[in-house]
Amino acid sequence: MSGYDFPYTVEQVASYEATLATPEVIGPVPEGLRVNFYVTGGTLLGPKLKGKLRPVGADWLTIRTDGVAVLDVRATLETDDGALIYCTYDGLIDMGPDGYQNFIDGTPPPPEGIDIRITPSFQTSHPDYLWLNKAVCYGIGKGFLDQNRVCYDVYQIK
Repeated sequence: MSGYDFPYTVEQVASYEATLATPEVIGPVPEGLRVNFYVTGGTLLGPKLKGKLRPVGADWLTIRTDGVAVLDVRATLETDDGALIYCTYDGLIDMGPDGYQNFIDGTPPPPEGIDIRITPSFQTSHPDYLWLNKAVCYGIGKGFLDQNRVCYDVYQIK
């Protein structure tokens, strides 16, 4: 069987950069290494969303022993026209087979950043952004953990 040919389109929603506080390292837990990155702010710029990340929310990150980090992010976006949008996403960061130990040892990540893939979802009551409540999105980004920042391009699949 060759696959189906379902029609779809992909549209960019926005690019954003989040700034993060110095990580709070909880330490090794049964699932891996627990590290919390609290959001301190950020910018949101794109064809469908423009604004900022409010200085609330965090990434409750778990770095598994295989070097894969599992994201658990919640944040509030504020558009230039004052709409508040709750954003949550899961995702993965492949930090390489030594990623777990490198983080524990304080080995700096590569200067070009590490690849991140996310699946964000949104909730809002603002009438101009109700479409976000049912949007299926994905994001492609880079993490610059030594600089306490992450950058993403977020796309909607229609």
